[in-house]
Amino acid sequence: ALCQVIHFDAPVSRPLKAWLLGGNTYLPPSVRFLWTQEMPEEFHARYSAVARSYQYTILNRAVAPGLFGGNVSWCYRPLDVSLMQQAANFLLGTHDFNAYRTRACQAHSSVRTLHSLAVSRDRDLVIIKVKANAFLQHMVRNLAGVLMAIGKGECPPEWAKEVLDSRDRTQGGVTAPPQGLTFMQVDYAEEFVLPTPVFSFFS
Repeated sequence: ALCQVIHFDAPVSRPLKAWLLGGNTYLPPSVRFLWTQEMPEEFHARYSAVARSYQYTILNRAVAPGLFGGNVSWCYRPLDVSLMQQAANFLLGTHDFNAYRTRACQAHSSVRTLHSLAVSRDRDLVIIKVKANAFLQHMVRNLAGVLMAIGKGECPPEWAKEVLDSRDRTQGGVTAPPQGLTFMQVDYAEEFVLPTPVFSFFS
């Protein structure tokens, strides 16, 4: 996660800078508070969210990743980004995404609204950016798995919609590996006035 948001109820009052610096003192090196802010009682980091964004990054070349191996997925077969985007367009809007979640998912409803699903290439990287009101367990990785199969030419773009319409997880193919999946951002109503996320390699 690059920009996760949490909330907690504190039994004491301290300056915001003290929460920031003191909190980071006790966190492991891989986790950092970037800001702190007092919020109204009705705010909830999870239930007040109106949208979430993920990115799935694929290293698409013959040679496996080295330094960033834990942060990217790898596909040695060439991926056709245009075919992947055609497939992605079938999934936009409000649908029952039961076929795109794990069988162990405990969400009561599998209906979600996909606001955007964009596939692009930056040299050897194929980047899938997805935004929805909420996600099901493994939903992004299952979306990525279907799009990768289509990008490799194993299935036509229309297969993404066939999987969706089936509402059957067994029709969805392979779940993409966890490497490459990054939680990018969570959106809240403007009334909460939270800082704009700033993404940096040094975050």
